[in-house]
Amino acid sequence: MRNILFTAGAALALLGTAGCHQPPAPPPPENLPAATVKVQPVAARVYVATEEVVGTVRPKLRATISPKISGRVEDLLVAPGQTVTQGQLLVRIDAREIQARLLQAQAVRVQAEADLKRMQRLVAEGTAPQAELDRATMQAGVAAANVQEIETTLSFARVTAPFNGLITRKLSDVGDLAAPGTPLLEMEDPHQLRLEADVPEALIDRVKLGDRLRVHISTLPGPLEGVVGEMDPVADAGSRTFRVKLDLPRTPGLRSGLFGRAAVPVGQTTTLRVPASALVVRGQMEMVFVAANGKAQLRLVKTGKRLDGEVELVSGVRTNEIVVVEGALQLVDGQPLTVR
Repeated sequence: MRNILFTAGAALALLGTAGCHQPPAPPPPENLPAATVKVQPVAARVYVATEEVVGTVRPKLRATISPKISGRVEDLLVAPGQTVTQGQLLVRIDAREIQARLLQAQAVRVQAEADLKRMQRLVAEGTAPQAELDRATMQAGVAAANVQEIETTLSFARVTAPFNGLITRKLSDVGDLAAPGTPLLEMEDPHQLRLEADVPEALIDRVKLGDRLRVHISTLPGPLEGVVGEMDPVADAGSRTFRVKLDLPRTPGLRSGLFGRAAVPVGQTTTLRVPASALVVRGQMEMVFVAANGKAQLRLVKTGKRLDGEVELVSGVRTNEIVVVEGALQLVDGQPLTVR
């Protein structure tokens, strides 16, 4: 019995000791120092509700370079990533067979021109009929046209750039057999880019040619303004979407192949908005501090969309209430405020 009494007394003594060392409770609000803050009224603003559609940045002007004649690739003078100008030589095709045909045609033309001159002299002397002169004239014309045709074909051995741009892919190499329709290179104009997005059939009536839509590119810090330049008139049967192409302005860092999103307007709504700095997040709770009667009042809020540094407040505050927008993180409910 004495041991039991001793143990109980020791436990009570320990509890009393532990109670003496508890941390002091926070001071009541009336004893808190005044906090210097910046405030702003809650604004009711008209917000354009949007639905985002995803797309890919692609060049407005692109081309697959292929030869018009058959032959071995003799020289490949460019590489991917190289900038070229219109008319610059890109690929040279081995065209020795065409060159031989040209020499033969030139010889035939020389002979036809000589026959024409001789026949003109004989007709003038009256020793040959006019029909022979007409035949010689026709043969000389055919020979000249044949030379011109082969010269044009021979010029196709020099594959040149159709516009100013950037080489993006190399699809052949020296020694490969080139043929009409076989791609050799791909190029694009990196200065004229657009976002190609697939718009669902439920939203296509909200988009028209010339509309200006907000575009977000994954690698760019801010939004761009895209202008609807082209719209497919019929939907894709598989996805039930329409391809819409938005012309984008020249922007540093904008490249083809990037992921982007275009905001399609679907209506207007009035929402309460405050600067994002006014929102205080503690665990799972979102709150703001309302300035009323010189003190901070804590309000639990429900947030909506965030846009341009502002946050939408769905509930918890009313229009024109004054909220703390700077210095809210250190505030306590009921703390006196000094507005600067």
